[in-house]
Amino acid sequence: MEVMARVLEVAVGDLEDLGAKAESVVPISSTCTVFAESEVISQLAAGQKSADVVAGIHQSVARRIAGLAGRVGLTPTVVMTGGVAQNGGVVQALQQELKVTITVAPKSQLTGALGAALIAFESLAKATTIAAVK
Repeated sequence: MEVMARVLEVAVGDLEDLGAKAESVVPISSTCTVFAESEVISQLAAGQKSADVVAGIHQSVARRIAGLAGRVGLTPTVVMTGGVAQNGGVVQALQQELKVTITVAPKSQLTGALGAALIAFESLAKATTIAAVK
C-alpha cells in the first residue's frame, strides 16, 4: 500500500477516501509489488482515474488475502489485524471477496507486536521456571 500511495502521490491514509470516489474498478492483476507498481503506472499513463486505480488496488489486495485465507480456512468470526486493516477500502473489498463480515481489531497495527511480546514473555517465563527447578 505504501508503494502504491507513493506512485499515486498521496498519503497511505488517503487511499481509503480516494478509493471510495471510484466510479469503476481498474483491475490490477499482478501480485508482485514491483509488477503491480508498473501496472498502476501504466494504468495512470493510459488515463485511468486515480480513484478507479485505487479501487483496483484494494480489490487486488483483497483477492490475495482471500486466497491465503482460503488455504487455512475461515471461521464464522473473521478479525483483521495489521496496518492494512486501517484501510476501510481493503476491508470492504475483502468482505465482498470472502462474503463475511470482518471485525477490525482495535489498534490493529499493534496486534502483531503485542502477540510477539506475549510469546516472548511466555518463553522467558517458561525458561525461568525451568532454570529455577534445576
